[in-house]
Amino acid sequence: MKRTPCLREFATYTSLNVLGMLGLSLYILADTFFVSMGLGADGLAALNLAIPIYSFLHGSGLMLGMGGATRYTILTGQADPRANRVFTNTLFLCGIFCLFFLTIGLFFSESIVALLGAEGTVKPMSHTYLQTLLCFSPAFLLNNVLLCFVRNDGAPQRAMAAMIGGSLSNVVLDYVFIFPLGMGMFGAAFATGLAPLISMLLLSPFFLRRKNHFRPTRCRFSGKMAGALMLSGLPSLITEVSSATVMIVFNFLLLGLSGNIGVAAYGIIANLSLVVLALYTGIAQGIQPLLSRHYGAGKAAEVKAVIRYAMTTMLILSGVIYLAIFILAPQIASAFNSEQNPHLQSIAVTGLKLYFLACPFAGFNILLAVSFTSTGTPRPASLLSLLRGFLLIIPLAFLLSALGGIIGIWCAFPATELLAGIAGLFCCLWVRQKRRTLRE
Repeated sequence: MKRTPCLREFATYTSLNVLGMLGLSLYILADTFFVSMGLGADGLAALNLAIPIYSFLHGSGLMLGMGGATRYTILTGQADPRANRVFTNTLFLCGIFCLFFLTIGLFFSESIVALLGAEGTVKPMSHTYLQTLLCFSPAFLLNNVLLCFVRNDGAPQRAMAAMIGGSLSNVVLDYVFIFPLGMGMFGAAFATGLAPLISMLLLSPFFLRRKNHFRPTRCRFSGKMAGALMLSGLPSLITEVSSATVMIVFNFLLLGLSGNIGVAAYGIIANLSLVVLALYTGIAQGIQPLLSRHYGAGKAAEVKAVIRYAMTTMLILSGVIYLAIFILAPQIASAFNSEQNPHLQSIAVTGLKLYFLACPFAGFNILLAVSFTSTGTPRPASLLSLLRGFLLIIPLAFLLSALGGIIGIWCAFPATELLAGIAGLFCCLWVRQKRRTLRE
């Protein structure tokens, strides 16, 4: 494959996936905006306390989808007949995860929101949002699995259309349920839960017309195969769970420093962060099928070219994003500050300018992790994701908040991504040396 077709293919896959992920991120952003307008700071705080569990749910779906689709594509590139067994085992695992999340939603959601720090009028609102969302967990999980497989099956346009269609329906239904129908937090969660159902409805013509190459096949559940696909998808789960971990830790610290107003301010920042990270995830999901296919076919030059294009795109995008946030920080904070609380406005504006210094480092780490998993080396990706989500962010958040208060909390995220990026470079050198040794 020459470089020009490789670049064209990269542009097609990444642009479609960035648009799709951008639409998908509207799930929570629309909730944030409409909840802030309809229910004020308490509603915003309640939403922010429940979002970490949504991140875990979404991350589990991505783990199964990305892991299964990556293994499927590598085996397809090698003309291995076990490819459809990977899809079947992915569906088995999806069913197990569905039972787990449904059980949590039906019986333990109230205990979870209390554990996350919800109290007073915020607690019943968080409980309502979380329980409703978890009741839709089968739809979220299956939708993520199907989107990943459809994308890897050569239909990124169909996957993008389904993601955007589901997200736009969520925006419309959010408004209808919260304002004309007055359904409050239940309406926000119900609208979000209907979105993956609409997304799968939009995917259905791909299967009804039999354009899909992946199909369930008669086979026994393989623990070894399930473990391999979960290992391949684990960095995707850790990336999402890291966002949830950051939210939980930051919410806990901010509650102690400035109460519900601090949590509400962080709600603005965290939900905008979901959109920004979705752009990087879109690039990563766009290059994953290309990297897996080229790696399975033994085309090392194409693998390097795709990674180079992705990193260049990420750096340009990061510069544009941070410049826009720095200039428009007051307007962004004001848009979600329906009560025009000056304290909330001040905290949010400062936080926006400091928190998003992490943009290029976070983008680099997300792309690097996907590059590792897509080329058959998931362990460095898991290590990198663990550093970002647990091993660095938690101690840094406590340390910097003790030293600098709220300013320190905002600086913990960029500091974590910078240090994780340095560790990622060492992982690159280690993988390169290991592969050179194997060739020799």
